Amino acid sequence: MRFDLTDLRLFLLVVEAGSITHGAARANLTLPSASERLRGMEELSGLRLLERGRRGIAPTAAGEALAHHARIILRQIDHMQGELGVYAKGLKGNIRLLANTAAITEFLPKALAPYLASRPHIDIDLNERLSSEIVKAVAGGLAEIGIISDAVDAGNLQLLPFAVDRLVLVVPADHPLAMAKALAFAEIVREEFVGLTIGSPLQDHIDEHAARAGHPLKFRIRMRTFDGICRMAADGVGIGIVPETAAKRCRRSMPIRTIRLTDGWATRRLLLCMRAIKELSPFARDLVEHLKTAAEGKPGPLPELSGLPATAAARKPLTARRGDSS
Repeated sequence: MRFDLTDLRLFLLVVEAGSITHGAARANLTLPSASERLRGMEELSGLRLLERGRRGIAPTAAGEALAHHARIILRQIDHMQGELGVYAKGLKGNIRLLANTAAITEFLPKALAPYLASRPHIDIDLNERLSSEIVKAVAGGLAEIGIISDAVDAGNLQLLPFAVDRLVLVVPADHPLAMAKALAFAEIVREEFVGLTIGSPLQDHIDEHAARAGHPLKFRIRMRTFDGICRMAADGVGIGIVPETAAKRCRRSMPIRTIRLTDGWATRRLLLCMRAIKELSPFARDLVEHLKTAAEGKPGPLPELSGLPATAAARKPLTARRGDSS
């Protein structure tokens, strides 16, 4: 059986997504090309690897075995690239990072910009996912590092603190609720909302709590960005829920008021998660160390792992805790 690396990556992405269509998109392949590759893998192995049903696909027992070995192979490839990168400056390292909405929009740009600027030999494949999906992907070897909310069970993944994400209500400056300092979510579910686009992990999180409260939110419009939500709120279109960092930024230029949400789920710790630090490629360990330092707010030069092109030799050991993050 001679599967190439593209086949193995595609197979894992399809298994993770539970869909050939979505797996193909994540692998940057057309659906016909991905389907042909998967058929070729089954013909080459003489085994049925995927069960196809109306609700998507699931790996067979043979498919589970293939996925297990594919994860090991791709992990070793990442490690090989990391170690060879020490000797070949032209070799690009690639890190697969999954993060939730708040991390991607509010925290990672500031943290990753100086990191990537100082490391031209490293690329980051960054994708937005629900925290629960990130846990499964990292545990299954489909991503090296994840950034999740502490509201989900992280199982046996190693965890490190990254940021605190507080969700707040934004309303027009002249709104009847504008003078309130704090409100429970149940007090506002009947208001007209401006939300994020369908499929946004953060909006799914908010909608889930609205469903639990027994009153699905009514949306006048959905926007792609937090700034868009704040602009709509400022003009009286509706109220919105956004991270506190975004609300503070928009409040400088828009006539909005922010109101603290008293529900426990509205304040979340964001955590770095990984299978085990020792299993990460040197490039990924370098990124974890940088994000850990950024989370601690320590000034000074960016840290480098021993053996990689260094801008600073000083090193601090990584620490982590295991277990349920909730």
